[in-house]
Amino acid sequence: MKISKCMTRDVQLASPTQSIRDAAKMMADIDAGVLPVGQDDHLVGMITDRDIAIRAVALGKAPDTPVREVMSQEVLYCFDDQELEDVARNMADIKVRRLPVLNRSKHLVGIISLGDLSKKEEPAVTAKAVSNITKPGGRHTQATQ
Repeated sequence: MKISKCMTRDVQLASPTQSIRDAAKMMADIDAGVLPVGQDDHLVGMITDRDIAIRAVALGKAPDTPVREVMSQEVLYCFDDQELEDVARNMADIKVRRLPVLNRSKHLVGIISLGDLSKKEEPAVTAKAVSNITKPGGRHTQATQ
């Protein structure tokens, strides 16, 4: 099955110039933990609730701090014509729970989450993705050395 068949299409987009307070409010309004960040019809980053907590609040940044100061600038994505199983495997490999979905012209057309996968993909595929994503290790591990 293609990603386009199960992705969420109505995606809220944050601006790099808006405040992290506004981004957090948008997340609360749509009950999501991530927003793609766009500027001039291009995807320029992603901001998560974790970015706001760790890169802003924990460092004492003000609520009016621009999104660009705390967003992740490395944008990982998939294409809407890719197979769901391939994207699930990729999400597991790169340890992400959500990916923006682009068309081949590189315009944002949706977002795919583990929740979307669980509704459409075989349970074993989703379970494997979740298992690999949550394995300890990497930059964000809580395991002691």
